Amino acid sequence: MLTLHYDYWPKISKSLKVPATSLYDNLKVSAHRYPDQDAIFYYGNKITYEELDAEVNALAGYLQHKLGVQKDEKVLLFMQNSPQFVIGYYAILRANAVVVPINPMLVADELEFYIRDCEIKTALAGQELYDRIRPLLRKTSLENLLLAAYSDYAGHGFEGMLPKEVEATRVNFIEADHYHWNDAIEAKLTPTEHTAKGDDLACLPYTSGTTGLPKGCMHTNRTINANTIGAFYWSSTTPNAVHLMTLPLFHVTGMVHSMHMPLFSGSTMVILTRWNRDAAVELIKNLGCTHWVTIATMIIDFLANPNLKKEDIATLTSISGGGAALPEAVGEKLFKLSGLRFVEGYGLSETIAQTHFNPPDRPKMQCLGIPSFDVDARIIEPTSGKELSVGEIGEIIVNGPQIMVGYYNRDDENRSSFIDIDGKRFFRTGDIGRYDEEGYFFIVDRVKRMINASGFKVWPTEVESYLYKHPAIQQACIVGVPDPRRGETVKAFVILNEGYEGKVSAEEIIEWSKQHMAAYKYPRQIEFRKQFPMTSSGKILWRTLQEEEKVKADNKVT
Repeated sequence: MLTLHYDYWPKISKSLKVPATSLYDNLKVSAHRYPDQDAIFYYGNKITYEELDAEVNALAGYLQHKLGVQKDEKVLLFMQNSPQFVIGYYAILRANAVVVPINPMLVADELEFYIRDCEIKTALAGQELYDRIRPLLRKTSLENLLLAAYSDYAGHGFEGMLPKEVEATRVNFIEADHYHWNDAIEAKLTPTEHTAKGDDLACLPYTSGTTGLPKGCMHTNRTINANTIGAFYWSSTTPNAVHLMTLPLFHVTGMVHSMHMPLFSGSTMVILTRWNRDAAVELIKNLGCTHWVTIATMIIDFLANPNLKKEDIATLTSISGGGAALPEAVGEKLFKLSGLRFVEGYGLSETIAQTHFNPPDRPKMQCLGIPSFDVDARIIEPTSGKELSVGEIGEIIVNGPQIMVGYYNRDDENRSSFIDIDGKRFFRTGDIGRYDEEGYFFIVDRVKRMINASGFKVWPTEVESYLYKHPAIQQACIVGVPDPRRGETVKAFVILNEGYEGKVSAEEIIEWSKQHMAAYKYPRQIEFRKQFPMTSSGKILWRTLQEEEKVKADNKVT
């Protein structure tokens, strides 16, 4: 087991005992400890812990007694960030059932796969998503729709513009298999005893399916609690903390760091249904937000706000995140404005967020960090499985208490996704990385993303990090495109900073790149874009851009 990082470990225990209780028990305890504390602030409305727990119990009772939800049954949660997402998630747990959180950007044809995969009977959905899920009633196993209007939970103390989904008034549905959120809460049905324990299945987040069909990651209360409690101690959270919630809650980073961890600590969640940089500034300033877990693309947009002032974000004590490395130039800009270093972490759906953290008092830029509590992380040669040492590049593998039980209904995938070393079962991440002499891990790139240009390996993330140092570039995405001479060549998609459009050419950026990168890796092609295709969790869809280039190349051939 790698221990080089122990010399730089914060002044806390290196191991954590994971509770044998359920995630719902965390909310129950916080509600008893801090009944009058604000659990949620949502566009001017405040919900206390006592009120939150009461609504969770009322909804759990309705799920059981009215909709027939049974223990261990899979229940779909198809919503954007909202109080109803939080209430719905914990009500499903309170009913001893399993949460299946699904990306609200999916359309009916995509959604059908998840419903069939989990044989789902009941779905909790935002009313704005109704047209996507309605066609699947009775066509699949889906029998019940419980629909929520976000406007029911909005208040009047928010000065900014509301997202259209939050402005929309409640729609009244009259179909027999449609149920209204408010009716469910107001029925105040008492749920049966909460019997779920640590090793009971709690949540099935799905992977993106970029290399095949999406796969449900089986997480128990214990695996999720491992990261919930680990995040609590690592981030120095207290019940007085105020967490700005901007990452989507269906995604594991937002789920753990912006929902489960604040609820465990009894602190306040400030919820944004849709990302808006002006709203984020207003809420940080007016509510005294202390913690913000975010992603590089949001930070870049946030800092591009010409009206942003240092005093607006003075209350922040922690800005952290993952998903993609924050470019060094952006990190320096953030530090000059806030005095805070962006603290990066690393994890996957299969590990319910982090397996690695940067120490808050000693972070490194563009670095995954060091292995988290009780995590054994190593680098292996992907083909032979040989373990590699300091500085050698290979596949990252991880063993720890947050690793999923396995993929749901995917025996073949389970056999190929794990490897046994020294009597331990390691998950193969598919990410290529290395660690330094201090035990800090760095990602090189995804195995599938490597560009082979004239026999040279080009890692897009590295090229992107250089491009972010150019003063004109706000965002960059590198893909490999077919090239008759080199096999593949490097192309950069670029979004320019405000004021640079028409003032800098593709040729100028290519010439600049030549001065800052090796000859085999600098981009030969530049394409300017106004925006990039993005996932709802804020990641750039590089595969979409690469597929566009492949289609162009195929059309030229034909």
